[in-house]
Formats: sequence, C-alpha cells, structure tokens
Amino acid sequence: MRQGLSSVTRLITILGCTLTIVSTSVQAQEIIHKGGATGVKVTPGNTQKLDFITARVRTLPKAPMSVSAQAEQDLIQNLVNQFHSPAQASADGDIGEAPGFEGDGITDPVELGTPLLTGDPQEGLDFQSQQFGQSNYPFTTARADLASGLTKVPTPTNTMYPYRATGKLFFTIGSDTFVCSGSLIKRGLVVTAAHCVTDYGTRKLFTNFKFIPGYRQGQAPYRVWAASRVWVPTKYFNGAATQCAPTAPGVVCKDDVAVIELAPQTNPTYPGTSTGWYGYRWNQWGFTSAGLTQVTQLGYPVALDGGLLMQRTDSQGFVASATLMSNTIIGSLMTGGASGGPWLNNFGIQPVGTGPAGTYATPNIVVGVTSWGYTDAAIRQQGASPFSSSNIVTLVNNACAGSDPRCL
Repeated sequence: MRQGLSSVTRLITILGCTLTIVSTSVQAQEIIHKGGATGVKVTPGNTQKLDFITARVRTLPKAPMSVSAQAEQDLIQNLVNQFHSPAQASADGDIGEAPGFEGDGITDPVELGTPLLTGDPQEGLDFQSQQFGQSNYPFTTARADLASGLTKVPTPTNTMYPYRATGKLFFTIGSDTFVCSGSLIKRGLVVTAAHCVTDYGTRKLFTNFKFIPGYRQGQAPYRVWAASRVWVPTKYFNGAATQCAPTAPGVVCKDDVAVIELAPQTNPTYPGTSTGWYGYRWNQWGFTSAGLTQVTQLGYPVALDGGLLMQRTDSQGFVASATLMSNTIIGSLMTGGASGGPWLNNFGIQPVGTGPAGTYATPNIVVGVTSWGYTDAAIRQQGASPFSSSNIVTLVNNACAGSDPRCL
C-alpha cells in the first residue's frame, strides 16, 4: 500500500477516519487520513540526536526559467487589472477569523552552539538591502535585527513580538540534520512548508522535528520544542497528478503547506504563551481585486549571515495564473533555509490613530509560507502556495480537533 515500506500494515476505521499503523524495522508510524489531510504521529522512540552545529540547508525547490516568463505575464495582467478594478474584492469562499496573540515574552534560553553552516555561492551572498533581480520586481531584504548609534551596534528583535513567533525548524533526513523555517499560528501549532516535512509524493515523513522560536546565533530563547504529529495535505503527501504545475512538478504546487503539533512541556505548556502567535487567513484574504497584496517574509536563509540571524523581506505580491497553480509571487533575496517561513500581511505593531482602518486591517496575518524559487537565482523571485479552505483550514482543524489545548 505504501511504497518503499516493507512491513505489516493494518487499516482501522475510527469515527470516519482511516488509521494506518505501519510497522517498520526502525519504528512504527501512525498515519491518519481525514478530510484531505494526512496526519503522521512523530514517534518519541527515535533516539537520533539533532546536530545543531553542522545542520544542512533544506534546498529551496527550484522552478525552471520558463515559469518566470508566465509569472511576468501574470504580473503585467494584474497591474493592468488594478486600473480597471475600482473596488477591492472580498475573499473567495469561506472567510474566517483566526487572530494572533502577543504572548508574555518570558524567555527560558537554551544554548545550542554556533552552527557551521555555509551558504550556496550560487544563491548570492553579495547583496544590497534594496534591489531587484532580472525580473525587475523591486523588494527589500535585510536583517530583522536593527542597528543603533554611529557604531551600528545590532539591536536584536528575535525576542520582540511579532518577530519572536517565527523560528527555525531542525529535522533529520536519514542520518543528516537539515534546517527550514516556520512560525506559530496557535499556542502550540507551527505552520511551515510541506517540503520541509516530506518529499513530494513519497508518502514518507522526515524525522526528529524540533522548532526553535526566536532562534538567534545558536541560542534558543524560548527553549527547543519537539513535534508530536505532523499534518500534510493528502494530495501533496501522495503526489496527486493535478497538485502541481506541469512545467514544475513537485515545485510549484497548490498545497506546499504543513502544520506541526508541538509536544507539551511544563511552565509554559506551549511556546506561544511566551512568544505569542500570528493570525492566519485564507482564500486571498488581503488581496485586491487585481490579485495584488503587500507581503512581509521572514525566515533563516543559510546564504545570508550563515542562517544565524532572522531575515526580513518586504515586497508587493501578486497572484499568478492557474498555469502556476494561483501561487503568490514576491521579489526576494531569501535562499534555502527560509523554506516554510511566514508571508505576512500587516506585519508589525499597529499605530494608534483616529482615522478609519483600511480594508483587511488585522495585523500579523500569515497568508502563505516560502515554497520555491527559480533555477536561476538572479531572477530574485519566490513563490508560495495560496492558503485555502482545503489546505490550511483543513490542516488546522484536524490538528486542533477536540478542543486541543495547544490551540486555545
């Protein structure tokens, strides 16, 4: 039933769910298929240790340059539509409220050791804070840290909200440790990219996931948090033929999104109590009728500052055509290691004002996660699967079933 797994497999139907128990020579995996989502229980019996020092970058999936030409046409069309669309469109389909929370900010640091990560020279180490690539699409990429005084002494922001709800994700593939990025969208729930938890269509999860909110220079200010279960859209997990663009199979996809349930600890039970978490929306919340939006992207690209510091990109985003699976595209200098990092609308602490708020004014809303870039890094654009009722909503609903305390 599941390729590449030699074992005894049992199927049990419980309350409308298909529960698959797979016994392997290494460990047993419990897999639940429910409502378009696949949940895989992370077995605590895995004693393999993560290597925080020599962890490798999880390569950002790359689309061919031919996809860039389609994206350029889509951008031009969206800009043309902007002048012929006087009103903003409401989001398609279901619109729900999933607010964020600031947290109390109390730290409990853990020293992990300074990584020896090196970046890919092909992905660009020599950069300026504001630029555009061959796509001529402007953006700004810079450290999340600030600088003060004439000496430009760094002022860390990793323990300040809303930055601290973003973190680094470590995991193992075989005997090697890899890194991605992720962010909290509930007290104990992390959203990241599906390709950070599994290879497309392989029906097999990576192992030993650890999430470190507010990571900075080898330190975990809010401890290290293990995963207890991972949820992935079933069509991505199985490799459905209609899931991805024919020109970029397994790369430009509808559902490159995953949700990770964190295992509880004590005082606090889950990290969001201290770090806070972001809200999230779906079905093109925050986009104009012409398919345009403003995105703040956070993550830990290994080619920038060795992945030791959180990076921030600000860019206008646009919705690509159905040819590119309606992915959102932005300009960005981020590289591998930033995969799974949040794409946010209305990032930051909002000012107090007397005027009326604009449309879609809720702050710190995740509308996607870093999914892919181009084979030619000089294009300087990246894409994200759109959050929808069938991916992020289904994943969170399954992870939070039964009034789960990590979601309260």
